[in-house]
Amino acid sequence: MSLLFFGKDPDSDDDHCPSAWVDETTADLVLQGWKSDDATEAECLNFGSIPDTEAVIRIPARMVPQLRKACDAAERAAGESDLR
Repeated sequence: MSLLFFGKDPDSDDDHCPSAWVDETTADLVLQGWKSDDATEAECLNFGSIPDTEAVIRIPARMVPQLRKACDAAERAAGESDLR
């Protein structure tokens, strides 16, 4: 697996940063974020379960530019793999 790094939260310290990557093999987005609080998780449960293999995370809005670039790269990579 090879991850293409797109950025960290510019307002967090180096050891505790929400971050964004794209898996260059699958074109999946890989996100590191803050664990959600109980209230956020409860709200999310109104729309379905949260399996043990999944987590609700929070990514700050200031990371939208990095996420946009990561989404664009993932979309391009997925489109290229569809052509093969």
